[in-house]
Amino acid sequence: MPGNIEEQALYLKDSYLKEFEATVASVKDGKFVVLDRTAFYPNSGGQPHDTGKMTANGKTHNVVYVGKFGGNISHEVDGPGLKPGDKVSCAIDWNRRYQLMRMHTASHIISQVIHRDTGAMITGNQLDVDRSRIDFSVEEFDREKLKGFESEANSIVCRKLNIELEFIKGDAIEEALKRPDLTKLARGFTQNFSLLRIVKIGDFDIQADGGTHVKNTNEVGKIEFVDFVNKGKNNRRIYFRLGKNL
Repeated sequence: MPGNIEEQALYLKDSYLKEFEATVASVKDGKFVVLDRTAFYPNSGGQPHDTGKMTANGKTHNVVYVGKFGGNISHEVDGPGLKPGDKVSCAIDWNRRYQLMRMHTASHIISQVIHRDTGAMITGNQLDVDRSRIDFSVEEFDREKLKGFESEANSIVCRKLNIELEFIKGDAIEEALKRPDLTKLARGFTQNFSLLRIVKIGDFDIQADGGTHVKNTNEVGKIEFVDFVNKGKNNRRIYFRLGKNL
């Protein structure tokens, strides 16, 4: 069996990897497949799983769900046939993945813009290809003020900031997790890490994050706020979508 998820996950270092070769490590119930390595993103952190295809022995299997189970990344395929030891050629549904990458980077930009102004933390989020949402611990439900954050977020997009990754291992993780700037989540860190991945957006934002992102803010395109919802005491929801490049 593979090692930990960080060792399996090719997407942690390269979000732009669209195709890859792997070996089937295990198969459960004929359709739940663990590979020795994978670029398929599993459903987690508010980012939906990837979809795509696996091909082996002349037969193609559609990947319909990807999740984390038992310390491994498991791929659900649409039919039996794969077995341990099979060499598979894998391809990610790139249009879907790239849209989610743009959405994820946009969510970091929005959260930092609002956090800098209000100190608000993220209380929930869900990305999707058409529109996404973020919940914030903002005290006052002021639609005009919330709408004003849209132009600030787009000004960051227009700066064409590079997105860079940093990886922290071993004893340095414990010290890094003490830094308040590494998360905008109200609940803080809720898991143990054998590898801490940091996503930096130029000189604007830094967050510990395991999702996929674009390489430059210019790829995000125009951020458009489409709705605001009052979710109760100190909890406001912003829905947003992405347009073409600014």
